[in-house]
Amino acid sequence: MAADRNIPDIFADLLKELTTLLRSEIRLARSEFSEKVTLLGLSLSLIAVGAVLLLAALFLLLQAAVAGLIGQGFSPTVATLIVAATVLLIGIVLLWIGLNRLQAKNLALKRTSEQLQRDVAAANIR
Repeated sequence: MAADRNIPDIFADLLKELTTLLRSEIRLARSEFSEKVTLLGLSLSLIAVGAVLLLAALFLLLQAAVAGLIGQGFSPTVATLIVAATVLLIGIVLLWIGLNRLQAKNLALKRTSEQLQRDVAAANIR
């Protein structure tokens, strides 16, 4: 049966298969891109929430904790430094987590790239 096929038919089938493959790759890229945009939004949200919490914690904890430490016998200056250092450490940790999620390796379209490499490898089979 393969001998019955002529060159134009084979070329038309090849073009159809390439078109189908290209559409599949585009769908995969869109899907993976959507996932990465969601990851980006979540990471930016974590950074924003971390920053807001830093501000709220700075005011509330400085007031309450400083008063508590002063009640325990610390001087106002030492009490303020202890509370400020604690709040600063928590804020740094939250910002670090958010920024690490924004690294290029986490946003790369890995599955699309791997699929394209497999497609190229399959096309090079002789």
